[in-house]
Amino acid sequence: MAKKAKRPQFVPVDPDDLKPMHQWHRPLQAPGITQVDFEERVDFKRLHRYRLARTRQSLAKSGLGAVLCFDQHNIRYISSTVIGEWARDKLIRYCLLTGTGDPWVWDFGSAARHHKLYCPWLKEDHVRAGNPGMRGAIGPSVGLFEAAAREIKDILVQEGVAGMPLGLDLCEPGFLFALQKVGLNIRDGQQVMLAAREVKSHDEITLLNTASAMVDGVYQDIAEVLKPGVKESQIVALASKRLYEMGSDCVEAVNAIAGERCSPHPHNFTDRLIRPGDQAYFDIIHSFIGYRTCYYRTFSVGRATPPQKDAYKRARHWMDDAISMLRPGVSTEKVAKMFPQCTEIGFETEMAAFGLNFCHGLGLGLHERPLISRVNSFIEPYELKAGMVFAVETFCPAKDGVSAARIEEEVVLTSEGARIISLYPAQELPVANAY
Repeated sequence: MAKKAKRPQFVPVDPDDLKPMHQWHRPLQAPGITQVDFEERVDFKRLHRYRLARTRQSLAKSGLGAVLCFDQHNIRYISSTVIGEWARDKLIRYCLLTGTGDPWVWDFGSAARHHKLYCPWLKEDHVRAGNPGMRGAIGPSVGLFEAAAREIKDILVQEGVAGMPLGLDLCEPGFLFALQKVGLNIRDGQQVMLAAREVKSHDEITLLNTASAMVDGVYQDIAEVLKPGVKESQIVALASKRLYEMGSDCVEAVNAIAGERCSPHPHNFTDRLIRPGDQAYFDIIHSFIGYRTCYYRTFSVGRATPPQKDAYKRARHWMDDAISMLRPGVSTEKVAKMFPQCTEIGFETEMAAFGLNFCHGLGLGLHERPLISRVNSFIEPYELKAGMVFAVETFCPAKDGVSAARIEEEVVLTSEGARIISLYPAQELPVANAY
């Protein structure tokens, strides 16, 4: 009988690097966007070590020998490298971490040389220029997929894990085929990375809270200018400008929806003019040093009607009930029960109503683990842990047939329960520029 192959010795994880350093006995910090010499703010070296240690721990539990990542959030989590929003949909940057070695990064042209100069936490010979074809702009016959697959296979052989499965988060089909052609056993690596990213450290929570503080200020600006004659698109422009002025590194999206566009929720914006008595809601999605917000607020413009007030009250009730259940040790299906059934908000199936009343993890990515909804949480319950960060969203159409309330709170799950970090007032329906 053939002997079972011995598993290679993985790099041990320093227990100190895995400590999230939560300080639940103190207020959650949102100290500002710069560093100072007289306060401890974000410790970036500690942040780098924590993220890499969490990845190593998740990889060690997975049965995989390595993870290969094209997802920009996973690349940043492992390697602490980024080249901006430009790279989001290019599938040109990639990162490899084996259980036995250190992170490898392939980046676009001169960005690799820049990392060698400015990212001392990476081994210089582990940073390379790479280009698997710019999503087909360079024809497959050039052989870039095959060359990259051979290079990755050689590293896996050198680091002793070529005989183990390789986790892959996402890629172009041609790259997947090339990896399989050189004899690699490809498995789902995205779940490994989402498991690593689910519990945020003190430094991550500080960055998330700072990002949220920026949105607090933007909503104050919106409340002051939200009046008849202003376009939805002008609100988007105002929000984007203010966020970049305050230190945002990416304004991913700003939804602006008003009047008859409120129901059903279109998830976008237009040049529609705000009118007296409109209900209007906004979602501000941006990041500060990579850490994102997802933060809705609803206003009535000038005056609020009884149907608008009623819809808001119902949405707030669902919100508060869901947040009350966000505690360590609680199973996610108990949170999902707090959300209304699809028929209560006028949809025929839970899938059709998905994304209107739910929770999603928040971090480097907009949607992280766990995601809590009536679509999935009764099938796959999941235990909540201290250090998780959520965006909790509710939506309620008004009985006037056009208005709707949309609320979203960002919540940090502490050892004692939920703390809200989205602080622009939302317990009662705000009326902008009342008359």
